[in-house]
Amino acid sequence: MNGREYIKSEILERKISAIIRTDNQKVAEQAMLAAVAGGFTVVEFTLTTPGALNLITQFRENDNLIVGAGTVMSPGLVQEAVEAGAQFLVSPVYNLDVIQEAAKLDVVSIPGTFTATEMETAHRAGADLVKLFPAPANVAEYIRFILAPQPYLKIFPTSGVNLDNMLDVLQAGAAGAGFVGPLFEPEMIRNKNYENIQQRAEAIVSRLASFVING
Repeated sequence: MNGREYIKSEILERKISAIIRTDNQKVAEQAMLAAVAGGFTVVEFTLTTPGALNLITQFRENDNLIVGAGTVMSPGLVQEAVEAGAQFLVSPVYNLDVIQEAAKLDVVSIPGTFTATEMETAHRAGADLVKLFPAPANVAEYIRFILAPQPYLKIFPTSGVNLDNMLDVLQAGAAGAGFVGPLFEPEMIRNKNYENIQQRAEAIVSRLASFVING
């Protein structure tokens, strides 16, 4: 099953995603493989990464993974990403054309939003989840404030979440969280320290397990 509703439910259940943005396809591949070895099962390749479409196709061969594309900024990129196998599409901004094209192709769309108004606009336009971007000073508190009058929103922050605050963010009502720098630390990427990336992934996945058990 790969339809939009199924993928949305899987993202909401799995809760955490690994998001890679690098300038080297091989490094992106190896770093993401380390994250997967560490337990991540939702992965996102930003389309600014060289060979991102090929990586999406490659990782879709693993049936245990939900694979998406990031930095999807136009209907044309929607089509390219979906043809490569992307099951969800993430953008840094709200773009109605992208949301509508994703819906037409039965693919999950997660546009970037920051204010309550932007989130409401995206939700009414048909976005499946809303990405909180950029990060406010206190992610958990901000999400709590938004959800008080708008509890139906599925807010998925992709910056400002780390091992130390992820449980607070989830307890505040976030639908999940994406990990970029706290997982793929720039120095580790530069040094191709994939073992440490796997260890970070394992720590994040372990922390999530405690939320699932106690939540």
